Amino acid sequence: MAAASPVQAAAATVSPVPACPASPDTITAEPSASPLPLADPAEPSAQDVIAWYDAHARDLPWRRPGTTPWEVLVSEVMSQQTPVARVVPAWQEWMRRWPGPAELSQAPTAEVLRVWGRLGYPRRALRLIECARSVVEQHDGVLPDDLDALLALPGVGEYTAGAVLAFAHGRRALVLDTNVRRVLARAVGGQALPAPSLNRAERERALHLLPDDDATAAHWSVSVMELGALVCTAREPDCDACPWRSDCAWLAAGRPADVHAGRRRSQAWHGTDRQARGLVMARLREAADGQPVDAGELVACAARAGLRSSGGAPDPDQPVRALSTLLVDGLITTDDDGASYRLP
Repeated sequence: MAAASPVQAAAATVSPVPACPASPDTITAEPSASPLPLADPAEPSAQDVIAWYDAHARDLPWRRPGTTPWEVLVSEVMSQQTPVARVVPAWQEWMRRWPGPAELSQAPTAEVLRVWGRLGYPRRALRLIECARSVVEQHDGVLPDDLDALLALPGVGEYTAGAVLAFAHGRRALVLDTNVRRVLARAVGGQALPAPSLNRAERERALHLLPDDDATAAHWSVSVMELGALVCTAREPDCDACPWRSDCAWLAAGRPADVHAGRRRSQAWHGTDRQARGLVMARLREAADGQPVDAGELVACAARAGLRSSGGAPDPDQPVRALSTLLVDGLITTDDDGASYRLP
């Protein structure tokens, strides 16, 4: 038996790289001893933010009439940790090729990963394939509209399930993404940014503000999300353009600094394993007809990730580590004991 390659040996001892950091579906809930109080008894008006949305909302393809619940789910998964401008063309190409769970469930994995392209965190693409297969096998190819059934699907957490119920079915459901959390932290909580992790009290406050009837609640959810994306942004909020400026607790307090700044972790890119893995995946997507690429060439690609995120000399083990974690994650495979690799 041939000796294991350095990549295979490393793969046997490493843990998979996380699919993506702190997406809305993977936020760890922090316990809270008591509910977060409203910073001001005057709650922001639901009608004000809905009217703003109706006048200023972006024309995103998955918001148009006739969009299916499955198409909404795919858009939400793609949009996690990824700019919308990058998601739109990928989503449109994805829907052209695989308009529903049945088509995606039979798609070659390598082709799916190529279309996923530069969206980042490609394990999301693998989870979508698994989700599609579960929908076909367990729900006759129709995405369920029940919260528990949605949560039982691979890759679907509380945020994604809530988004499908609200945006595809017009239901009252909690939809707490980064944008919504930031808007509510400022407008109601008087804080520059929410805590790094979602806590129970924050959820309870959001539920308290969510309108009671289904249609208004769904409209409110997408409106607040859009407000966070376009106006109440993380770094340069345009308070003069905000429909809630007269009731915003953060603005009334003089826009105080982020009290949680010391607890936040920055998401570096240059010189990290994420960049090295991305360089490998980019080279494999370029390979014609799924042809394998020599391991040495892939190691050289990964080595271009440059300096480590902490600064200093390049990490000599990073290229092999990048390949080994991709192998563990099921994003690449080998047919010749590590001499070359290809998309699965």
